[in-house]
Amino acid sequence: MDRNGKVPDAGHTPSARWALTSLSLSMLLSSLGTSIANVALPTLAEAFGASFQAVQWVVLAYLLAITTLIVSAGRLGDIAGRRRMMLVGIVLFTVASVACGAAPSFWTLVAARAAQGLGAAFMMALTMAFVGDTVPKEKTGRAMGLLGTMSAVGTALGPSLGGILISGLGWRSIFIVNVPLGIAALFLAYRHLRADPRGPQAERAHLDTRGTLLLALTLAAYALAMTAGRGSLGLLNMALLLASAVGGGLFMVAEARTASPLIRLALFRDPALRANLAMSMLVSTEMMATLVVGPFYLSRALGLDAAMVGLVVSVGPLVVALTGVPAGRLTDRFGTRRMTIAGLLGIAAGAFLLSAGTTTLGILGYAVPLIVITAGYALFQTSNNTAVMKDIPAERRGVMSGVLNLSRNLGLISGASAMGAVFAFASGVADITLARPEAVATGMRITFAIAAVMALGALLVASGGSPLAMRFPSERVQR
Repeated sequence: MDRNGKVPDAGHTPSARWALTSLSLSMLLSSLGTSIANVALPTLAEAFGASFQAVQWVVLAYLLAITTLIVSAGRLGDIAGRRRMMLVGIVLFTVASVACGAAPSFWTLVAARAAQGLGAAFMMALTMAFVGDTVPKEKTGRAMGLLGTMSAVGTALGPSLGGILISGLGWRSIFIVNVPLGIAALFLAYRHLRADPRGPQAERAHLDTRGTLLLALTLAAYALAMTAGRGSLGLLNMALLLASAVGGGLFMVAEARTASPLIRLALFRDPALRANLAMSMLVSTEMMATLVVGPFYLSRALGLDAAMVGLVVSVGPLVVALTGVPAGRLTDRFGTRRMTIAGLLGIAAGAFLLSAGTTTLGILGYAVPLIVITAGYALFQTSNNTAVMKDIPAERRGVMSGVLNLSRNLGLISGASAMGAVFAFASGVADITLARPEAVATGMRITFAIAAVMALGALLVASGGSPLAMRFPSERVQR
């Protein structure tokens, strides 16, 4: 901030540009940590003699740590200082990356991945929270678009970079590669992120340990229910869902009784915020169809080899990377409401095109609608994130960023289970890997028809035609 208390213009202040570079690199690292490990699972199974079910914990431990702790990480940033906790997160992520690369046993690797996920939770929660300290309010959309671009770049870069590193240097290199990037992010964050203010409110606040523990256990139970047994509704899954419901109730009771809650329940009285979070979760759920269904359709129905499947699937993150910054500029110019609706229309249109497609159209019949969907998603995510974060008071930005990221993560976890189950059911087979090409094509069309309906449901929320009816900035309840 300058002497008048105003945030400097990121377009003219070198320090602000370097601060955005630091935030972008942190977002890149956290998304790269997810995508780069997936390609290594077969190699890790062979290296440690682990089963397919066991080796999935290399990815799951990272995702669970982020999902269960991201809200607490954001709240801790609000209390202890966002810059301080961002530095802690980057250090933890970097040190854990070294531990992953040096892991002598499989379960040591899993533990190190959980620690890496904890560091990523701080980085993801606080990156968006820092936007308000770094750029003027009228340029919030551009900054959010840039962060969305870097997240997409990390997602798209992971599989290809991981494959190259594994083939040339072995599996340990996919974790060690984070170390120089982490050091660079740490240096930039230390030099250029705004210093933490010292005020009486920050000194009085304390972390709600009971609420933090209850929320972490509740989210862990839900995430495990959605992932254990590949998302099937067995006794274990039902028990975990029940535990998450009970935990959610206990969490709400605890938050209502404490003087310094982890999440102020009064925030959710704002219909705009409820709508933003609901849309974020709904859209993330349906977007998982492109990741769950797409590879099976391309390989089983279109007969593409693994290299071509990877190339086509990477079109999605590439489109998001290319459209993120333009989406931010459009959001700043035309407002969050218009761009949210435009993004949802794009998602719905692309999903409808896929639901009506045939295998005779080949790769283009899948790739073109995918481009429409992902461009719409980039526009929606940028405008929705901007709508949530633009007017949040500085002392609540960390926890609100954590809640927003949580809604997205819960949507991705739920979508992996729900959309995968819809695809299998629509294909008419118990094991999708044994399905005939015609059955896979049918399953794909039905799954994306449902995804299109979900996009229309989110559009109904955005247009104000649901109980969650959105009220945009002029009518927004003060948070």
